[in-house]
Amino acid sequence: MMNLALAPYTSTLPVRPAPGSYLWWQEGLIYQVYPRSFMDGNGDGVGDLQGILSRLDYLQWLGVDAVWVSPIYPSPMADFGYDISDYTGVHPLFGTIQDFDRLLEEIHRRGMKLILDFVPNHTSDQHPWFLESRSSRDNPKRDWYLWHDPAPNGNPPNNWLSVFGGSGWEWDSTTGQYYYHAFLKEQPDLNWRNPEVQQAMLDAMRYWLDRGVDGFRVDVMWHMIKDAQWRNNPPNPDYRPHLATYEQLLPVYSTDQPEVHQIVAMMRQVLDEYNERMMIGEIYLPINKLVTYYGTNNNGAHLPFNFQLIALPWNARQIALAVDQYEGALPMGGWPNWVLGNHDQPRIASRVGKAQARVAAVLLLTLRGTPTVYYGDEIGMRDVPIAPEFVQDPQGINMPDLNLSRDPERTPMQWDDSPNAGFSTAGPWLPVADNYRRENVKVQRENPNSMLLLYRRLIALRRTEPAFRIGDYIPVPAEVNVMAYMRECGVSRFLVVLNLGHGTCFFMPSNLEIEGTIVLDTIPEREGIAVKRRVSLNGDEAMVVKLK
Repeated sequence: MMNLALAPYTSTLPVRPAPGSYLWWQEGLIYQVYPRSFMDGNGDGVGDLQGILSRLDYLQWLGVDAVWVSPIYPSPMADFGYDISDYTGVHPLFGTIQDFDRLLEEIHRRGMKLILDFVPNHTSDQHPWFLESRSSRDNPKRDWYLWHDPAPNGNPPNNWLSVFGGSGWEWDSTTGQYYYHAFLKEQPDLNWRNPEVQQAMLDAMRYWLDRGVDGFRVDVMWHMIKDAQWRNNPPNPDYRPHLATYEQLLPVYSTDQPEVHQIVAMMRQVLDEYNERMMIGEIYLPINKLVTYYGTNNNGAHLPFNFQLIALPWNARQIALAVDQYEGALPMGGWPNWVLGNHDQPRIASRVGKAQARVAAVLLLTLRGTPTVYYGDEIGMRDVPIAPEFVQDPQGINMPDLNLSRDPERTPMQWDDSPNAGFSTAGPWLPVADNYRRENVKVQRENPNSMLLLYRRLIALRRTEPAFRIGDYIPVPAEVNVMAYMRECGVSRFLVVLNLGHGTCFFMPSNLEIEGTIVLDTIPEREGIAVKRRVSLNGDEAMVVKLK
């Protein structure tokens, strides 16, 4: 066992006021843990449940309200846990079910919640269900997956592609049919039109809810139902050779089918059988389609993940417009959410640079709605280059010339300046960043101007000011590289001004008489300065002004 002793996290955050009409997932902050890379508790080079447990005091100190843990289920690890062979167990690599129960207990003891990743679209090809389904055409579980006869010429039934490259259909010589896999061939898609599949998966959700899990992040929610006629997807007129091969077609028949909302509503019904449980949906769709996943009368996902801050160019005008469009598209009672990064996308500090990553932190944590922080972003971790011969991600392996590996954003958390960044006493499963001795939690805790302390102060501001937790969002017109908005709740009024450019500029809105004090700034020396009528901004600066 590793020595997991830490310097005590004695400094406390403000206690969030007792909840009123808002629920914990609306007022709180979600923190994503990728378990392989967060903390290794047993010295085998791979993160695990004991490792997460050992760092809960850090998460509490940071101000995390809910911990989202990526898959920990038994799996052959063809896609690092997103190929599940048992929905009601724990992979020995991560620990035992007893380790899980202890982790859940300790998270709850610290006043936090646990959100578990749930992967309903597909299983592993080693799942007992698929082994039965594949054994013969008349097996009772044959219809649990998507089997289809070949086309008359012997080719796959249609032109659907795999997200990870190549055809989405795999030939099975034993039974003389193809099965569909939206991702790896080792990840056959379930047939969610089958009531037996529905019941089995909903029962798996109940298993974890009965253990006390507070919610689920549902993987690729928009993939779960496919076109009943198996029609060909049309070509993508905007495809370019540098894009993933999956982008050659528009997946209008293989994803986002109308019937998927019935499945989401079934899942929501299960959650509603329990007290204050919630569901996040992973959905990469345009806003007008994304918001339909809130469901009719909000009977769908509580938070359909909003990835605009990941997908959009880092441009003030485009982001401001997108926020307005999102706010305008939300259904009555729909609660917004924002994400800067996750285990599938390049890190924010690599996308926009170190200085703008600080501006991005202010944006994420002051917009209206629930923010999600990806582990390591709070210390400005960047993507780590992985030599082609060491790539482990199947997406990178299957499309080697397109630089699509997700390994760079999944590297070990940088805890301190000891070997392997304090992540493990063994060689880690992915390399740590070269700069880990300078950029880590331990160093940044002691630097009042660090990214980590900026995140912590922003989180504390959210806790103490209802304007940021539950207040209104009021856009303020701005020019060039500036984005501005107000957050209001009763007498609590703030102006947020963000310079998404590198040059200096002034902000003097014609429709708002500014008078107040800078209470938080990416340049701390400016805090406490009174502002009136106009605001001067350094390049790469973001500020929060408390208005009179």
